[in-house]
Amino acid sequence: MSQRPRPRLVFERWTDPVAGDILELADIDVVKLDLGAPAGQGWAALESAHGYQVATRTDIARVEAGQQWLAGPALVRRCDSLLAVCSAGAGYDVIDVEACTSAGIAVCNNSGPGAEAVAEHALGFMLDLAKKITVADRALRSGPIGDRLVLQGSQLLGKTLGVVGMGVIGSRLVQLCAPFGMEVLVFDPYLDEQSAQARGAQLVTLSELVARADFVQVTCPLTAETRGLFGRAEFAAMKPTAFFITTARGPVHDEQALLDALVGGGIAGAGLDVFHDEPPRPDNPLLHLENVVATPHTAGITKEAARDIAVATATQWQMIFEGRRPPRLLNPDVWPRYCDRFHDILGFRPTRPVAAVSE
Repeated sequence: MSQRPRPRLVFERWTDPVAGDILELADIDVVKLDLGAPAGQGWAALESAHGYQVATRTDIARVEAGQQWLAGPALVRRCDSLLAVCSAGAGYDVIDVEACTSAGIAVCNNSGPGAEAVAEHALGFMLDLAKKITVADRALRSGPIGDRLVLQGSQLLGKTLGVVGMGVIGSRLVQLCAPFGMEVLVFDPYLDEQSAQARGAQLVTLSELVARADFVQVTCPLTAETRGLFGRAEFAAMKPTAFFITTARGPVHDEQALLDALVGGGIAGAGLDVFHDEPPRPDNPLLHLENVVATPHTAGITKEAARDIAVATATQWQMIFEGRRPPRLLNPDVWPRYCDRFHDILGFRPTRPVAAVSE
């Protein structure tokens, strides 16, 4: 009887070394993808890979021709042994889900472990903008303040929070804001009214949310549906005293439309953890506005989150190669064909599926 091939997993880097420690004990051949090495070296690894832990857009942007390492149609066609691709965090815009599904490849993310870090970051943006903490810090460092009343901020107590995308992050943010007694609105086409109420929110349309909210928080993934979700019309409908905050992905909003709204006084300010181009260029005009607080896509980067994500990532890969259904499968329709390909490539059929976790 022939021996089963050893699964091969290619990764760019782990959020924490503990992932490597866990996988070292598994019967998996783990290969590091060096983005800075000659392309032929990377393709040699990927063309024999059964799993690919996809590099982030920020990492890919660091190298010339980095786009080739995204899990898109070209990579899928070239890597015909590939069974599964996973992203490190909740976002999966580095993966073309449709192309993978057509090829019988399972797509997974890690939507839960980093939620606390991102939700706290979003709350931090709210407090910073409302109380003008960064604005006051800049003023204090630049010279005598003069009249402190020019730095007068506002409070969160009793304000209206609008959450776009009530997944794990959005739900946790609502919990964190509970002590402020805020009215919570949510726009999420995949959420029913009963589920929204159970999470302490009122389900509304996007147009109603932007018109009523004092803080518009975007926590949805980047998909074909959400790309360009916030444009001139949405920013024009917001209150001039409202703040726009996003920890989602840059292309969910129109940067030029946001800039115009901020410069023209259409909205009071913005907290941005994501940009169209990452890292953003130093001359990006959004970075030079006093009413903008920005971070370089670091909302989910805490010591605790990095370790939790790494553990979840490694554990999910173990489950995949043991023939179990991954807990964060994003394209469940692929399962029958995936099982056929898994059997053909690794020599046995997945037989121990587990229920997918709630997103």
